[in-house]
Amino acid sequence: MSLQSDKTASSRTNPKRSARVARRKGWADLDLSLKLHPHRKDIMSLKDDAAVKNAVRNLLISNFYERPFQPTLAANLRGLLFEPADAITRIALKEGVRNVLVNHEPRVRVDNVQIVDLSERNAYRINVIFNIKEYDTKEEVEIVLQRIR
Repeated sequence: MSLQSDKTASSRTNPKRSARVARRKGWADLDLSLKLHPHRKDIMSLKDDAAVKNAVRNLLISNFYERPFQPTLAANLRGLLFEPADAITRIALKEGVRNVLVNHEPRVRVDNVQIVDLSERNAYRINVIFNIKEYDTKEEVEIVLQRIR
């Protein structure tokens, strides 16, 4: 009886101790499509897993030297778009995706990177399957790289 009363008394006297519960971190990011919120008339934000997916997509579509003071923060996929459509280019695309996510996105663990050659459209379909570590959820991002004439 005294043991239970000691626990309740210590949680009342120390509010930080009772506030320790398993909480997930919340992430927020701006939606780059710049859609307006219908009521606030402000740019909508992305929350939690949508924010992480947006960050992964932004890393994949950026090229080297596009970001000031961070020249290597990119996958440089468009740089490989005009290489011959062969197995070596697909391997380089896959390694570029893995490297940028392992080095610059600590919130995710890459499970699989699928590269599909769409040579009739002069394009590649890149499908990245990853887990968000904090939420332990499997997510997927698909990007189509296409040459524009």
